[in-house]
Amino acid sequence: MKQQVEVKELKEGKYMIVDDEACIIKSITKSKPGKHGSAKARIETIGLFDGQKRSYIGSVANKVYIPIVERKNAQVISIVGEIAQLMDLGDFSTFEIVIPGEYKEKVKEGEEISYITALGKVKLDIRT
Repeated sequence: MKQQVEVKELKEGKYMIVDDEACIIKSITKSKPGKHGSAKARIETIGLFDGQKRSYIGSVANKVYIPIVERKNAQVISIVGEIAQLMDLGDFSTFEIVIPGEYKEKVKEGEEISYITALGKVKLDIRT
């Protein structure tokens, strides 16, 4: 799920799609319009799911896609090795997710955790 917006409407801290990956915008720099062209924008982003840095350069009048990013809550049903089975607390659907190494001590059976979903991908969102 995604929406289309113009580059000039984007803000730092919001999301956009770069190279078919949902990214969070870290910085936006805009140049002034020249004699024969429109203003340009350089946007530095970091991938929401893979953590890679990506850049977008284009006219501020260009249209880009922004992902629909949802934060949801789930209950941990079971943990087997590095895989946790979760049940969404909104629609009661179940799914499995790999627990990253830094969250192993924080994810426990029976507890409620939050997660992020965008473009069909899922990531744990545990805040300390």
